[in-house]
Amino acid sequence: MNEQIKQIAERLAGLRDVLDITPEEVSRVCNLSVEEYLRLESGETDISVSILHRIAQTYNVELTTLMFGDEPKMNTYFITRKGKGVAVERTKAYKYQSLAAGFAGRKADPFLVTVHPKPDNEPVYLNSHTGQEYNLILEGRMLLRINGKDLTLDEGDSIYFNSELPHGMKALNGEKVRFLAIIL
Repeated sequence: MNEQIKQIAERLAGLRDVLDITPEEVSRVCNLSVEEYLRLESGETDISVSILHRIAQTYNVELTTLMFGDEPKMNTYFITRKGKGVAVERTKAYKYQSLAAGFAGRKADPFLVTVHPKPDNEPVYLNSHTGQEYNLILEGRMLLRINGKDLTLDEGDSIYFNSELPHGMKALNGEKVRFLAIIL
């Protein structure tokens, strides 16, 4: 399993230890079985941003702290220079680059997301999380499935949606897609 995923798993276990909460409690928050949650915490399974977002909101921790291990310190402004945001590649297909990791108390989490193409017959993985999400396609073409409806977004297109509905994306035309995702 990817070293970054193992590090996120260790932070989840550490959070649970510090807050003195059981795997059963966290699994309920994540809408997972205890076994599924413990596989996440062991680093055996990829951990979706939606699950991390749910845990961060429930236990009042910064999403980027769970993802990247650094505690944000800025509260006036935070600049992320081109290509310099902290990044995590959850799998070879997805890369999330935080654009505001150093700003404490964010009301939104902006990411530059890169999705690499997968075989056409591979299903679209769906997730959901509280709140809302905004996506702006910067490069490529993307299939976005929301609540069973397939939408095609091209470069320059954007969408704002209820992220509590099951949603997932897939790069189209055998090309990677890059987009700005803001999770609120």
